[in-house]
Amino acid sequence: MSISLSAISKTQRNSLPPRVVVHGAQKVGKTTFAAGAYKPVFICLEDGLAGIETDAVNEGRVVESFEDVMAWLDVIKTSDFGTVVVDSLDWLEPLVWQSACTRNNWSSIEQPGYGKGYVEANADWRRFFDALSDLRTNHGKAVVLIAHSAVKRFEAPDVEAFDRYELKLQKGPLGLAIEWADIIGFAQEEMAIKKEKDGFNNVRARGIGTGRRVLHVNAKPSFIAGNRYGMPDTIDLSWNALMGAMNPVAQAA
Repeated sequence: MSISLSAISKTQRNSLPPRVVVHGAQKVGKTTFAAGAYKPVFICLEDGLAGIETDAVNEGRVVESFEDVMAWLDVIKTSDFGTVVVDSLDWLEPLVWQSACTRNNWSSIEQPGYGKGYVEANADWRRFFDALSDLRTNHGKAVVLIAHSAVKRFEAPDVEAFDRYELKLQKGPLGLAIEWADIIGFAQEEMAIKKEKDGFNNVRARGIGTGRRVLHVNAKPSFIAGNRYGMPDTIDLSWNALMGAMNPVAQAA
């Protein structure tokens, strides 16, 4: 390969469909959010579509093996669906473990010891994220990955350890998902703090839900989030709100 200054050019602002990861508590509205995307098709690893009218692979039944998930991703390439939704990552994780166990003739992911099984499973996770990137880059499809949240201890090098909401995944796939995503959103019901006095004239604070469901798209100490579009910290938990927050940035290119 010939290398010269003539091969240097200015990069263009990314106009590809977004890669979105949404995590939060159960029944906060993550699946409903994804169902509002452009022409979505769901790959369901759990039974979470009750009451939601949308398209889903496997006649709406739960997909029960990692290889079937990969096969569906391949089939969707040539479809006219606009968004691929995987619901959810933490229900996909045991299927990834089973794939690694079958490949290595293990009785469980723990059998090799010292975390070696989880390292081996990362190869399947990389196949999965590579397939999603292919859907997006070469076939023009947005991708939404849904995950449940878990409170985990975060050991920071420059401050004392603290708890935060993370994706309910092992460290390997957690890191891959964070690196892969253009948007990581933390979904929750908005809370207001009400202060009141008790009978002893002490002031106590309690959280009250406002009824509004929101998506945080910039990181805070209490949760993992982030985006590559310069979006505001918090938006409504809806696909239209997400597109509205992204589009001014894309149109300014």
